[in-house]
Amino acid sequence: MAMKLETVVPFGRSLGEYIKMFDLTERDLSQRILGVGDGPASFNAEATKLGYSVTSIDPVYQFSGDEVLARFNAVVDGIVDQVKASPNDWVWSYHQSPEDLRTNRVKAINTFINDYDAGKADGRYRIDALPQLTIPDRAYDLALCSHFLFLYSEQLDYSFHLQSIQEMLRVSREVRIFPLLTLMRERSPHLDPVIETLTGQGYRLAIQKVPYELQKGGNEMLVVTTNREHD
Repeated sequence: MAMKLETVVPFGRSLGEYIKMFDLTERDLSQRILGVGDGPASFNAEATKLGYSVTSIDPVYQFSGDEVLARFNAVVDGIVDQVKASPNDWVWSYHQSPEDLRTNRVKAINTFINDYDAGKADGRYRIDALPQLTIPDRAYDLALCSHFLFLYSEQLDYSFHLQSIQEMLRVSREVRIFPLLTLMRERSPHLDPVIETLTGQGYRLAIQKVPYELQKGGNEMLVVTTNREHD
């Protein structure tokens, strides 16, 4: 699984952000959760500490913690500067300001780094990537995909999106994807075709508003669930 670290922007989100991005209830958190493309999120570390069962997959886990942290340190100021340069594109509710966003991202990656080696040894951080996963059928109850599908619609075509979601539905009973906007803050052009195709295949789909918004207008997730014919 070849990946060049210099092409990666390793920004990770916290447990608090995951709860709001995916509108997670206590019942949701008590399930077997797969974090798809988690990168250096502190979600796994924080959830594990609370006794929840989370496995994170990402091709970036082929690198050491020191390498991931060095890459983060190389890009974080540039990303925050881009945010400051487009003030009308952001909502400062969860994060209070660009500086607060930076502080929260630093906290998240440090929590991740402190848990990384132990988590890899426990099998909680695994090298894997869409659109084909090396995971058995129905190994998880809930798959969460944050800031990857739909966000990178220009880089990843419709077929990649469809195959990726079908693959997540193979390994889990429910899939939640956030956000539904592209990097340009536009509704993904792949969203409607994906919904049409998966609905035709018998899956249940819903667009649900969530209590998290950083990109202006980016406060919705796609929820896809299997029905009995797929179970």
